[in-house]
Amino acid sequence: MKSTLACLALAALGLLSFSSLNAPGIPIGAAIPKADVRVKDVTGKELTLQEARQANGLLVMFTCNTCPYVIRNQSRTKDICSYAQSSKIGVVLLNSNEGDRQGGNSFEEMQSYAKSQGYQWYYAVDSKSVMADAFGASRTPECYLFDKGGKLVYHGAIDDSPGDAGRVKRHHLKEAIQEMMQGREVTVKETRSVGCSINRG
Repeated sequence: MKSTLACLALAALGLLSFSSLNAPGIPIGAAIPKADVRVKDVTGKELTLQEARQANGLLVMFTCNTCPYVIRNQSRTKDICSYAQSSKIGVVLLNSNEGDRQGGNSFEEMQSYAKSQGYQWYYAVDSKSVMADAFGASRTPECYLFDKGGKLVYHGAIDDSPGDAGRVKRHHLKEAIQEMMQGREVTVKETRSVGCSINRG
């Protein structure tokens, strides 16, 4: 609770960190980083990204429990994760906020959050921010879509208005999934991620 209030206060003061461009990370066409490293899901199960990948690919989203932009995007997160699953795309949400494991992003808080949101996909701890470092992820939320061959085809935001669902004009991630499923090249491969900086500690 304290962590949530602190993050909201920062947002109100305009001190929240944003990315004008995503931090340098894995390029389009790259293979899934650390695909065989095991992460712990909120159910207690340990899995790898390779194991989570389904017939048509994998969606990895870096997120958390406390960022105001994650909270604002929550219904959209659930919608796109459900859409990906219906398209036989595996879904893994990763919490890389290692600097807040004693607070609002503890494993127990993650379990509570996943239950309250009705998550039907993996929500796992990125211990020591290993995955975030390997991906070059810097924000929450930040999305990576891999095709059935495990190659990155899209990196960025869910849509073009992270701060206001009422002003969305383009659903970047959904359109990328649709194009990928149609066997077409993804038109918009990278977009700007906006949100809280990952708290690596």
